[in-house]
Amino acid sequence: MNTASDQIPFYDIIVMGGGIVGLASAYKINLRYPNLKILVLEKEDQVAAHQTGHNSGVIHSGLYYKPGSYKAKNCVDGRRELVQFAKDHHIPHDICGKIVVATQTSELQHLNKVYNNGIANQVEGVEKITAAQIREIEPFCTGIEGLWVPCTGIIDYADVSRKYVELINNQFTSSKVLTGHEVTGFEKSADYTTVVTPKGKFKGRYLVSCTGLQCDRIAKKEGVDPGMQIVGFRGDYYDLSEKGMNKVKNLIYPVPNPQFPFLGVHFTRMIHGGVECGPNAVFTFKREGYGKTDFNFTDTMEALTYKGTWKLFFKHWRFGLDEYKRAFSKRLFLNRLRYLIPSLEMDDIVPGRAGVRAMALDPEGEMIDDFKIERHGNALHVLNAPSPAATASLAIGTAVCEMAKEQFALN
Repeated sequence: MNTASDQIPFYDIIVMGGGIVGLASAYKINLRYPNLKILVLEKEDQVAAHQTGHNSGVIHSGLYYKPGSYKAKNCVDGRRELVQFAKDHHIPHDICGKIVVATQTSELQHLNKVYNNGIANQVEGVEKITAAQIREIEPFCTGIEGLWVPCTGIIDYADVSRKYVELINNQFTSSKVLTGHEVTGFEKSADYTTVVTPKGKFKGRYLVSCTGLQCDRIAKKEGVDPGMQIVGFRGDYYDLSEKGMNKVKNLIYPVPNPQFPFLGVHFTRMIHGGVECGPNAVFTFKREGYGKTDFNFTDTMEALTYKGTWKLFFKHWRFGLDEYKRAFSKRLFLNRLRYLIPSLEMDDIVPGRAGVRAMALDPEGEMIDDFKIERHGNALHVLNAPSPAATASLAIGTAVCEMAKEQFALN
C-alpha cells in the first residue's frame, strides 16, 4: 500500500533558484553526472526573472577584481567559457571591447591599479590609452587617460539562461526545470529533505540553493545561520534617445570609486539594440521592487532592523544622499553622465528600466565582496554571487559541482 509520502517525486539533487547561477550549477552537475536526477525550482513563471534578467548584459573581462580572489578567477575563466558556449549554441553576443575613462587627475592612481589588476588577472589585450585614443574609439567621450579592454562584450543573460534550461530538459532525461514553484519550507528526514512549494512537495537527497535576493531567507528556513543579510539596492537606467544614440559606439565606463562596491554610471550598448546609461544605486524598500515607489513591509522592516544596514548608511551617507537625489532628478543624472560625454543634452536621454542588486552585508555593515558558498549537511547555499556572477556562471557552476562532489560524496 502506497502512502502519500511514496507519491512525492524523488530527485538526487534539488536546485532552488532559476537564475543564471542556479541553472548553470544544475547544468554543470548534470554534465559531470548525467545519470543524476536533478530538479530546478523557480518561483516566478519564467527563469532569469530578477537579477539575471535585469543586469546590464555585459560580458565582464575580470579587470576590477582583486588578484587571487574567486571573483577574479571565476570571471576570467567563466568569460572564456561563456563566449565559447555562446558560439557553440548560436546565442547573439558581441565582443566589442570597452574603455575605462579617467576624467580628472585624482582618478589616475586607481586607474593604474585597475590596469595592474587586469594584468595580474591575465585579462587579454588590456592597454593604457591617451586622451586622443579615447576620442578615436569614442568620439564624443572626453577623458585625460584611459584603458582599452578588447575582451569585454555584450550578451543577453536571459537568452543564456533559457539555453541552460533547454539543455537540462533535453539532454538529461530525468532532469527538469519547473517555474512557478516557490520554495516555502523544508521537512527533514534522515536520508533526504522534502522541499515544500504551494504546488506540491519534492524529495531531494541533496539541495543546492542559488536564490539570489532570497538566499539568506532560504538558508534560515533550511537551518543555516548565513552570518549576513541581503539588503536590496535598486539601480535605475536611462536610455539614449534616437537623437543621442550616435554619441556612444560600444561601452564607456568611469574609473570606479574604490570606496564603493558599484562601478558608477556607465554607457552600455545592448545586444538587442539601444544604449543604456546608468545605473545609480539606492536602497530599495522592496527586495524585488523595480519601481521608485515600490514598498514591501517585511522587506523594509528586515532591512531597517538589521544593524549592518545602519552601519552601512552611517559610513556612506553622503554617497547615498547623492544617489537618491539622482534617482528623482533627470538633471542630476545627466550631470553625472556628462563627466564622460560632456555634449549630452536633456533630450538625449529617456527613462529606462531598473534592476535590483542583492548586497550581502555582514553585521558590521561591511559588504561581502567575494563569492560566498556555505555547506550545511546535505545542502549547499550560494549566499553571495554579485556581479560578475552572470559572466562567471559556468565557472561558478563548475565550482558548485566540485563542492557538491565533496560534500555529497558523489561518484
